[in-house]
Amino acid sequence: MATNSIHWFRKGLRLHDNPALQEAVRGADTVRCVYFLDPWFAGSSNLGVNRWRFLLQCLDDLDSNLRKLNSRLFVIRGQPANVFPRLFKEWKISRLTFEYDSEPFGKERDAAIKKLAMEAGVEVVVKISHTLYNLDKIIELNGGQPPLTYKQFQTLITLFLNLHYLDSGFDIEGLPSAVWPGGETEALTRIERHLERKAWVANFERPRMNANSLLASPTGLSPYLRFGCLSCRLFYFKLTDLYRKVKKNSTPPLSLYGQLLWREFFYTAATTNPRFDKMEGNPICVHIPWDKNPEALAKLAEAKTGFPWIDAIMTQLRQEGWIHHFARHAVACFLTRGDLWISWEEGMKVFEELLLDADWSVNAGSWMWLSCSSFFQQFFHCYCPVGFGRRTDPNGDFIRRYLPILRGFPAKYIYDPWNAPDSVQAAAKCIIGVHYPKPMVNHAEASRLNIERMKQIYQQLSRYRGLGKNFTVFY
Repeated sequence: MATNSIHWFRKGLRLHDNPALQEAVRGADTVRCVYFLDPWFAGSSNLGVNRWRFLLQCLDDLDSNLRKLNSRLFVIRGQPANVFPRLFKEWKISRLTFEYDSEPFGKERDAAIKKLAMEAGVEVVVKISHTLYNLDKIIELNGGQPPLTYKQFQTLITLFLNLHYLDSGFDIEGLPSAVWPGGETEALTRIERHLERKAWVANFERPRMNANSLLASPTGLSPYLRFGCLSCRLFYFKLTDLYRKVKKNSTPPLSLYGQLLWREFFYTAATTNPRFDKMEGNPICVHIPWDKNPEALAKLAEAKTGFPWIDAIMTQLRQEGWIHHFARHAVACFLTRGDLWISWEEGMKVFEELLLDADWSVNAGSWMWLSCSSFFQQFFHCYCPVGFGRRTDPNGDFIRRYLPILRGFPAKYIYDPWNAPDSVQAAAKCIIGVHYPKPMVNHAEASRLNIERMKQIYQQLSRYRGLGKNFTVFY
């Protein structure tokens, strides 16, 4: 009897290191590859044009790579649960393969598809490859609960001595060329460029920040990891291999894998928590009475806060679909506990729309972290929307790039142009309050008030110990 397989692509939009795809091919007479363009997803108002274009480029590249192997990608519009029974019948399918999805919504969807497949007499093979580790095993090692500190998580993963590596609508016409072109081909080119920086990798330390650090890098990988165009396991092993060649057999430090392990940490924390992206009903999230302020939220999303550092970041995000992690910290603190006192859930939704690498687990986890709602409790550490950027880029080149209206301001005033004398504003051809908005809040007052609010919340929860009466705002 013929073995006819379907491989279902979701994340994992690649041919390399794809164990579920390998299973589809094994002993099969025919293999058909499908991707479901869920109408809800495609028509979602919360899907920015950069994310949509990146996905289409990923699918186009995947189809091109499959055609080189005399195959193709079937892109199907519809809900998997509605379409699969017909495909099983029409294509006489005996095996369905897909990559394991650790997120609660994905697990629920996949359980329903497994049931449909079983009823149709179709074997289902699921393989882990979007994460480095089996997250259920980490939770099991931790007594059935996800670890909620990064240090605890690192301790647990050192118990995994062997990590087995298996190699194997929008109108987007007229958009400026993509800073981040989608697809496996680009991802594999980028990882080679990334690894060419051997000195940086071998002597891994936190890179020193400057104006150029804030710009998209041709070696950046995060969107490719998010869509699975690049295998996290391939990245892990290539890093390990390079480190050992340069360092001659010494054991790589965990810091080398920081980007991958933070991702893994948030995946692990989220996998058993369907309310991970909500405050209400989320067992790990501090309940904070955030303000509802749609006008203030809109000013942030539209880069009209009156703080050039924040507005430049939000302009870059809207134009390119990516911002540096320092910039993410600045925006998240400003929106939540720093200045505006708006819920992290609202910021998470903005990032979900605009950020190419926004991932349900990592996005929600990072926003909880930075708003001091979970994982991290140093609420007295507040990023200043003037001083933080100035330390990183004293000349203001980043602001001039993304907010050309402010280009004429001298470095002394470019982070706080409202303090510039009228003559300086006139010379810069930008009058604050006319051509560029005044600051929407007084940072010094708002941050002190919000630190006091956070202090009271933590004291009421009796979760915070050892704080004295004096709190410091870090500038």
